[in-house]
Amino acid sequence: MLTQKPEGVEGTEPAAPASPARVDNLICYFEGEFVPLGEAKVSIMTAAFMYGTAVFEGIRAYWNDADQALYGLRFREHMERIRRNAGLLLMTGLPAVDELVRIVVETVRKNGFREDVYIRPAIYKSGTSVGVKLHGMPHEICVFAVPFGNYVDVEKGITMMTSTWRRNPDDSIPARGKITGGYVNMAFQKTEAELNGFDEALVLTKDGSASEASAANFFLVRDGVLITPPTTDDILEGITRTSVFEIAAALGVPTETRPIDRSEIYVSDEMFLCGTGVQLAPVVELDHRPIGGGRVGPVSREIHDVYFAAVRGQDPRFKHWLTPIPLD
Repeated sequence: MLTQKPEGVEGTEPAAPASPARVDNLICYFEGEFVPLGEAKVSIMTAAFMYGTAVFEGIRAYWNDADQALYGLRFREHMERIRRNAGLLLMTGLPAVDELVRIVVETVRKNGFREDVYIRPAIYKSGTSVGVKLHGMPHEICVFAVPFGNYVDVEKGITMMTSTWRRNPDDSIPARGKITGGYVNMAFQKTEAELNGFDEALVLTKDGSASEASAANFFLVRDGVLITPPTTDDILEGITRTSVFEIAAALGVPTETRPIDRSEIYVSDEMFLCGTGVQLAPVVELDHRPIGGGRVGPVSREIHDVYFAAVRGQDPRFKHWLTPIPLD
């Protein structure tokens, strides 16, 4: 089991995987029933397995030890997005958002977590006929949750390299869709970066604009202005990205959404990544060039600190983000 630091920001060590025995005994939602995760099986002929025809969400819930409470982060927004994205794959007749939220809450509740967790809902093509297509295929829903800490360092700052792999464009596999097959693109980028000694990858569009990290949005700071690429630069319409805009508005930090060149990052004052996995992770180096002198900047630090207080229910300005998870 992971050791958490619920009061304030977590430690800087990346998450360790839960043990196989622990995972198998967790309760998940699978095709209409709550069952042990070890019993949730699909055929190797399942279309989603063979062809990547599924959509998913990554969601976090944060434990607050002082409150003895587990808070789900932006559950409704995630369920709204997964329903929209399922439509891209011609999936219809889905449960309403409220019902999807109820399923996610119940999945987490049944496991009695008293630590930070990661939640993965997915809607997937469940047919077992051979053939690449979207139409005329049945689909199912599954949800699991596992203990989870930090994916990357969220305190000291991480290093990045510009990937040789470009972001898949919207007219190929739309990044806004969180389509499982599309994440092969991200896997190439992340592995390239790590094998070359960096923590993360900066990914460019086919036209050379900075798009995202391998699986995270990013922001720059220049002259006190928070800048991020537009959705038209093949980015995920990130829910954490939206949260950063809300925090910036509360703090009076001006924001700008526009295309960003790779070289502009080199001369920026600050940079950070944001997303469910990375949370808020400052960036201190890109392509061996220090950003902001190689230190975490003041704007990044302030937004970072507000975010981590908010997700644990410690900032009343952002209580509307949170869904309390009942504890048995």
